[in-house]
Amino acid sequence: MTVANVGEFGLIDRVTARLAQGESCLLGPGDDAAVVAAPDRRVVASTDVLVEGRHFRRDWSGARDVGHRAAAANLADIAAMGATPTALLVALCMPADLDPAWAEELADGLGAEAALVGASVVGGDMSASPTLTIAVTALGDLAGRPPVVRSGARPGDVVALAGRTGWAAAGYTVLSRGFRTPRLLVEAFRRPEVPYAAGPSAAEHGATAMIDVSDGLLADLGHVAKASGVAVDLTREAFEVPRQMRDAAQALGVDPYTWILAGGDDHALAATFPATAALPEGWRPVGRVTEGAGVTVDGAPYAGTAGWDHFRRTE
Repeated sequence: MTVANVGEFGLIDRVTARLAQGESCLLGPGDDAAVVAAPDRRVVASTDVLVEGRHFRRDWSGARDVGHRAAAANLADIAAMGATPTALLVALCMPADLDPAWAEELADGLGAEAALVGASVVGGDMSASPTLTIAVTALGDLAGRPPVVRSGARPGDVVALAGRTGWAAAGYTVLSRGFRTPRLLVEAFRRPEVPYAAGPSAAEHGATAMIDVSDGLLADLGHVAKASGVAVDLTREAFEVPRQMRDAAQALGVDPYTWILAGGDDHALAATFPATAALPEGWRPVGRVTEGAGVTVDGAPYAGTAGWDHFRRTE
């Protein structure tokens, strides 16, 4: 069976039947548009796209994994603004010969990841395409708080991290070398573990700037440094190398700090806090904001590539 046999509207019915709706969804799939509650009267919005062969491979990840990953990439952006995600809109472009079960399992992954934060998949679109592509738009609510933007870091602030970095990049390297173990690293690439609650918590504790680490810690903190007109210096010793990562790095001939400092796709959150602020639970200090420009490690420029570039690396 293929999606061409089922037809667009038949596939929409099969997919939407699998999607539960949360409290913030006032009108879900089935009409011209969805209606989502916005108690704050402001809506935080972000969008991202995953393209087969560029961001995922079906021989590396199942449809549910891709769904989790597509949702996480967008939900993390909402959390990085200090907001709580409320809804996802998904556009799916696919080859006509795709098995409809793949689209259904994708929906399961999207819905399950959204449910972790109480959000819902409220609608979207489908189209035929020679390249399998998933475009997701996420919406969120600030609950009366100001958004935490990239441009608020000030000299003297503490740089802190919530979540883990390097795990997904290590998993990508393992898969790209033709292996499927260590499973812990491979699963980290397939399904990131995002510290969603850390975003609103950071906002409540006075974070001055924040960003989702999707392209690599050095690269993403570089955006903060540029937007804020400051420099960021990270402390290498603040980053522990887990045993599984250390062993994989040794076996593959890779410096594990390349994964930790420049690897993306874990969707950790990085933020800056005033030096006098108490870091909320789940956050740990990893560096300082100083006068100047750019990002350094232990006071020195980083010698390697700082992170992901969508126009250079392929999967």
